[in-house]
Amino acid sequence: MADRSRLCSVWLGSETGILKGVSLSRKQAFNFCQVSSLSRDQEVRALCWADPAESELLVGSVNGTVKTFSTEKGLFTESRSCGDPAEDGAFTGLAVADGALVTCVESGKLRVWKEESSVHVLEVDAGKSVWRMRQSPEHRHRVATGGKENGLRIWDLQRPEQPVFAAKNVRNDFLDLRRPEWVRDMAFIPGSDKVVTCTGHHEVRVYDPASPQRRPVLEAQYGEVPLTALALVPGGTSVVVGNTHGQLALLDLRKGLVRGCLKGLSGGVRALQCHASRPVVASCGLDRFLRIHSLEDRTLLHKVYLKSRLNCLLLASRDLEEGEAAEEGEKKEVKEEEEEEDEVWDAMERVEERGEPKRKLTGEEEEEEEEEGVRRKSKKKRKKGQD
Repeated sequence: MADRSRLCSVWLGSETGILKGVSLSRKQAFNFCQVSSLSRDQEVRALCWADPAESELLVGSVNGTVKTFSTEKGLFTESRSCGDPAEDGAFTGLAVADGALVTCVESGKLRVWKEESSVHVLEVDAGKSVWRMRQSPEHRHRVATGGKENGLRIWDLQRPEQPVFAAKNVRNDFLDLRRPEWVRDMAFIPGSDKVVTCTGHHEVRVYDPASPQRRPVLEAQYGEVPLTALALVPGGTSVVVGNTHGQLALLDLRKGLVRGCLKGLSGGVRALQCHASRPVVASCGLDRFLRIHSLEDRTLLHKVYLKSRLNCLLLASRDLEEGEAAEEGEKKEVKEEEEEEDEVWDAMERVEERGEPKRKLTGEEEEEEEEEGVRRKSKKKRKKGQD
């Protein structure tokens, strides 16, 4: 396992609770999990690096535990409980600041934990229904939060009494009706205090805490369905956004215009990340594929089938490939080792449908079911019109 983990340049968390690693240079994918304890409660919701050397990975699960995975040893070395999932909800973000773990959950509890301890030293109320928490790459003690009817807020963990910046909702529409708020993802723009967000109402907004106004200094729209994830392109002049229909677009933050679209996805996007040194973006989501697109000519470079729905991803800072010999724009399909996958499914407990209580759906799952129902109705209407 240690040799395999050192080869991986992309890490992903799945709904089945499996931590997956992908080596694009060797065209291989691996599962890193304890098959005997595999369950739905282990669903991975958040990933982050535990140290700058990227020797350890923090994995946040639905059951409220944060596990430490060593990329050098290829195994989990530590596990600690960080809250009650029944009361707090799932993780919406993980970060490490000054050696301490920072977590945020759906209920809005932003906590800082002692090193290697299950006791928190700080708790901040970030408001209800938080969908995402992100850390500033330049000022590690600053984080941003936002969610449904919970606008963008920037917190300084060294002065947590009140947010450093709290965004104000945009003005009413042309009918003088209040416009709802729904922040789905955000990113800090390097070299400035600005923050870019994407919303569940297909909007991309840029906020500038240094300006006197608390409303966005730039606003653009893409598509007609909720945006779910974004990734800032190195340089901070463009952003990649993805939505619930599997559409990816590259937007210019200087003019608010769409520069191009990235094709190939067939399911809702759940995570995006641009590489730190190469002009590529990684995406994953409901269609069970990891995809690597070029930001220069927008071609699909890699396509990796991972057999389970994916929630989050994390890129290593080193090059994705060493000694790449493939032609530019060529699609590469990477398949997992069949033996490992068979062992995982054989070890899982069989769930009987009759007599089992129905699992309560999360906000994202309810949203997916509603969208699926809308698509079915529209398809029926089109068929009736053709007849």
